[in-house]
Amino acid sequence: MNTTPATVRSVTKTVSIQRSVAEVFAFLVNPANWPAWAVVNVKAIEPTDDPDWWLMTTPHGPARLRIRGNAELGLLDHDYVEDQAAWQVPARVVPNATGAEFMMTFFQPPAFTDAFFDEQIALLDTELATLKRILETGA
Repeated sequence: MNTTPATVRSVTKTVSIQRSVAEVFAFLVNPANWPAWAVVNVKAIEPTDDPDWWLMTTPHGPARLRIRGNAELGLLDHDYVEDQAAWQVPARVVPNATGAEFMMTFFQPPAFTDAFFDEQIALLDTELATLKRILETGA
């Protein structure tokens, strides 16, 4: 008997940014920029010997990040690996008139309770607002 669920709980977060898709993509594809906007989850980041992976300092300890970007398609999928969990986050930048929409979908890891997942998702609003402010005002 298969005990794997057909689907898991997910949440997609989106933010409108008054910058071109190319500008938003260029900022987000560079992991060195993540501590500036992912202010809740990424305290510091540095490259590793593997050019695809970056080492992050997070509120929950060390973690690794790999961004699988494709500018032509607006793909910013990324892999996040820490001691307790690992997951993939599909992310996209798409045009919206002269601006852009940035969206990320989060799937609840099995180790997360519903309450903890809800808390973490709520914190993303702060990060997306910070991203919008940085890209629109430079501050």
